[in-house]
Amino acid sequence: MIERKFWQNKRVFITGHTGFKGSWLCLWLHLLGTRVYGYALQPPTEPSLFNLCALDKIINSTIADVRNRKSLHESMLSAQPEIVIHMAAQPLVRDSYKIPVETYEINVMGTVNLFEAVRACKTVKAVINVTTDKCYENKEWEWGYRENEPLGGYDPYSNSKACSELVTAAYRNSYFNQKEYTTHRVGIATARAGNVIGGGDWATDRLIPDCVQAILKGEPVLIRNPSAIRPWQHVLEPLSGYLMLAQKLMQDGPQYSGAWNFGPGDEDARSVEWLVRQLCSQWGDTASFVVDTREHPHEAHFLKLDCSKAKTELGWKPRWSLDKAIESIVAWTKDYQKSREGKNTCLRQIEEYSALMEKG
Repeated sequence: MIERKFWQNKRVFITGHTGFKGSWLCLWLHLLGTRVYGYALQPPTEPSLFNLCALDKIINSTIADVRNRKSLHESMLSAQPEIVIHMAAQPLVRDSYKIPVETYEINVMGTVNLFEAVRACKTVKAVINVTTDKCYENKEWEWGYRENEPLGGYDPYSNSKACSELVTAAYRNSYFNQKEYTTHRVGIATARAGNVIGGGDWATDRLIPDCVQAILKGEPVLIRNPSAIRPWQHVLEPLSGYLMLAQKLMQDGPQYSGAWNFGPGDEDARSVEWLVRQLCSQWGDTASFVVDTREHPHEAHFLKLDCSKAKTELGWKPRWSLDKAIESIVAWTKDYQKSREGKNTCLRQIEEYSALMEKG
């Protein structure tokens, strides 16, 4: 359960707040009455959910780079947050092949810079580093990866996120050891989500944004790796997990520090082609797709998460099926077609999801 009373007037520092997931999180926290402080580069796309929702008018937004340790340090000290959620990243597998050095600088040294800022900011009580399901050493097996499985990563993106996990563990052990919790009072966790989808995502080389942009142009969707299976989930699913985890970290840091998976049910680990076919079907007759048969960089074929830990220890569970997630994307996009704004639809979907959570 996400407790509105808990979040009222809490000070939360979010890196990567101008991105797709960060924008949804900022809106949700604003709805809960939280004092949000964002730190990120300019929105990475145009249009962007951040700008469509005019988030710079309702939160404290700093435009800066996580690679700038001094700026990050000063921004966090100025915000004096109780909770830090680290989402800033170079988030794309295909881009990581093109810019591997930048990918490691952002995803690894950005994490180091974040924890150096946390060390200096004595108000912080809970930190969540958002990584990815791709941080695991992928053996292409059919069962879900658990939090204690070996880390790895084939490509620079996936590997850099595994490195970010190791950085987090090193800082937790060295500076925020849970055996000394009564001294520092800081709980630190990592969150590994599946393939996140939702309305308002305009990133390049990602499946749903590619689909949406093609459909809006009246063109067939071009898909690569049609048989690749991913743990698809609506963006509100992992965000609800992060919020529940942050509450628990504040209440009992030693028990909830560590790694956590937030993924969909087994039935929603579906192929790329299945997802695109459903999206086109829900959109209507003007949507279609074709398979791109050209050579592409390596991407994992099969990936699934075991979320037993989050279900058992946090009481978290996925609430929207993949069909519902696709329905919400179609609804969001059609609303955007009419109004060229996204805030009202986002808020309506957050309220709908929250009501479902409150029912248990």
